[in-house]
This record gives sequence, C-alpha cells and structure tokens, in this order.
Amino acid sequence: MDVHMVNPFIDATIYVLSSLAFTNAHVGAPYLKKDFVAQGDVSGIVGLSGEARGTISVTFTKKCILKIVSKMFGEEIDEINDEVKDAVGEILNIVSGHGRKQLQTMGKTIKGAIPTVITGKNHTICHMTSHPIIAVPFSTENGDFTFEVCFEE
Repeated sequence: MDVHMVNPFIDATIYVLSSLAFTNAHVGAPYLKKDFVAQGDVSGIVGLSGEARGTISVTFTKKCILKIVSKMFGEEIDEINDEVKDAVGEILNIVSGHGRKQLQTMGKTIKGAIPTVITGKNHTICHMTSHPIIAVPFSTENGDFTFEVCFEE
C-alpha cells in the first residue's frame, strides 16, 4: 500500500475533529496492525472502492468519544448511546469525504460506502482485503483513538 494514500485521511481526521468538536488530535507513530481487535470502545468503518479498494476505520475510547460528542452537541454526554453512534458514523463519513477529495487531487478516484458503527469491549474490525492494516494512533487531551487504513490497488 502506498503510504501517500494514508496521509490524506490523517490530515482529514485532524481537520474534522478540530472544526466539528474543537478537539486537537495529535498523531502518533503509525504501525502495522497484526490482529482485528479494536483499540477502543466504539468504531466506525467505511468500505472504499474505485482505483483502490479497502476500508478505513476509526476506533475511540469511551472517554474520548464522549468528550468529542459533548463538544459537538454543546451538552454533556455520559454514555455511548444511539446519538454517539450516529456521531461516530458522521465523523467518519466526513473524514472519508475529505480524505477522498485529497486523493482525487492526487489522481485517485475512490468512492465511499455508508459507515457502519460497532460498539463494545474487544470488538473486531474486519477489513475488506488481506493487505496490511496501517494503524495510526491519535491522542487528545480527553483520551485516545486509532485510525486504520487497509487498501489494495
């Protein structure tokens, strides 16, 4: 997988969380993920097709997503409920759109599916390809989350 296809999604994640939830996300060192177990409590996953095929996903710890959604809604949210799940799907949908738009300027046309949201401790994320999964950890003042990208061209 071309690492240049990962950077647009990293940039989009930082931009979207900053503008929608007034949250500064700091990027950690990317690594190859060796299993399918999510690194948090709630995940969104989007299938991608076109000139590259695969998936992107984001997994938030409970503390992190509750603060992000509280900032988005302007009210305190204290449990993972349907509104939080919808917000995770919408965050990922916007990140997907921004990342795919950047890829378009690089000459790669990719379409995104509707996000699916999964919750629960130790849930798994199954990516559509058998190619390596690049995991990108992020930290915020209110907890951590992980973005994953898995593409085949």
